[in-house]
Amino acid sequence: MAKYNKKKKKHPILRKIGQYSLLILVTIFMIGPFLWLLATALKSGNENIFQYPPTFIPSDPTFSNFGKVLETFPFFRYLFNSIVVGFLTVFLNVLFCSLAAYPLARMKFRGSKTIFILIISTMMIPFQLLMIPVYIISLNLGLQNTYLGMVLPHITTAFGVFLMRQAFLTIPEELDESARMDGANSFQIWWRILMPLAKPSMVTLMIFTFVSAWGDFLWPLIIINDQSMYTLPLGLNMLSGTFTSDWRLIAAGTILSMLPILIVFLLLQKFFIGGAMKGAVKG
Repeated sequence: MAKYNKKKKKHPILRKIGQYSLLILVTIFMIGPFLWLLATALKSGNENIFQYPPTFIPSDPTFSNFGKVLETFPFFRYLFNSIVVGFLTVFLNVLFCSLAAYPLARMKFRGSKTIFILIISTMMIPFQLLMIPVYIISLNLGLQNTYLGMVLPHITTAFGVFLMRQAFLTIPEELDESARMDGANSFQIWWRILMPLAKPSMVTLMIFTFVSAWGDFLWPLIIINDQSMYTLPLGLNMLSGTFTSDWRLIAAGTILSMLPILIVFLLLQKFFIGGAMKGAVKG
């Protein structure tokens, strides 16, 4: 009996060792390319980045590559454009998706489930199929080479409507009834009750939207032909053409473009897991 208890105690320990080993392996696999990119950006011109066997740790680390990148192309102008596009996209996406999700989650009307299914089904349509009509609409509205032109295709997404609807469904409807008894209308209930209580899901949507808008390359490439309006992905594409043979500078520019995303995620990460789980649980 004592031997059986000892074996029983060992199993949780072995299970934890296996779980942590798997997590460490996945972590190395996920952050490995980023660490290699950082190591390449820190290598000096005297080091051969293509040597075999490859060396991970720079023998003479330097930050001069970052300075050369900032001096060579208008990084801060492209950074400003990306920030404007990112924050406009996040603000409008959260606003319109939550407004669309409110009646689907709270109002009972004929065809509400059908409308929701149709909205979700649009996630199966690739954006490439919609580029030509969206481009024509943008040209007719005079949105070429404008921030709004880059933001237009992303101001409402089926994923955002789905996430906010699921978040609203987790909030008790008794709160709505109490607010109506106090004289609140539908807009006040949405703004003063549902939105504050759905903050974790809202922050999750903000993170997903910001990452998508920040890394978008194809649509800005189509709608923008003025170099002063380039975002960072377009600027990095120019960088790869300027420094074709110097991958140290290309790696440094890529690291600089990734820093805002990392900062936003670190600031909002405490809401991320809770918001994603809340949106997935309620059906």
